[in-house]
Amino acid sequence: MFTGIIEEIGMVRRIQYGQHSVRLEIEAGRVLADAKPGDSIAVNGVCLTVTAMKKHAFSADVMHETLNCSNLAFLSPGSHVNLERAMRADGRFGGHIVAGHIDGVGRITDIRRDGNAVWFTVAAGPGIMRYIVEKGSVAVDGISLTVADVKSGSFSVSTIPETMSRTSLGERRRGNEVNLETDMIGKYVERFVTPAGRQKKPGLTRDILEHYGFTG
Repeated sequence: MFTGIIEEIGMVRRIQYGQHSVRLEIEAGRVLADAKPGDSIAVNGVCLTVTAMKKHAFSADVMHETLNCSNLAFLSPGSHVNLERAMRADGRFGGHIVAGHIDGVGRITDIRRDGNAVWFTVAAGPGIMRYIVEKGSVAVDGISLTVADVKSGSFSVSTIPETMSRTSLGERRRGNEVNLETDMIGKYVERFVTPAGRQKKPGLTRDILEHYGFTG
């Protein structure tokens, strides 16, 4: 479990390609302070397991399914990535609940400045947009952000200078793809209010409300 508060920007040192997977070697510092093989580190929001460690780097395997649904497939040596260790039980919950299980990728369609803030507009498919709620939370490349505006097929977030300087978001350009994880609470709520056998057609109906005692 993660919170979407990025601890540092790492750099991809090396990529080893397998038949259906890759092994990333990522240069890092802070996240290695108490890390060991088997620990989880979110890389651009994707939960990866540390398989090996060096003095200033760690390695992690990325499976075929993860490559298909995230932007890790587009990394190359020298790429910068957002890093966050799994949350400690006694830690502060600074962002929101982030599982590290990417829902898919979105594409940056617009970047504009508004005073000292930078607005990013991200286009995404219906499967992701259904869980995007204005003033709700979304993880973009692992960064916990608040949705500031929602339109058909896209949403916008406003970032402060601190976020731009401490994450790789400042390097993103129009057309770049970013990993997206929507708020898991919304997914569970949808699941619970969807009648059995209708998981593909969710909806909160009057019958459901009356069944659970809500009348009016």
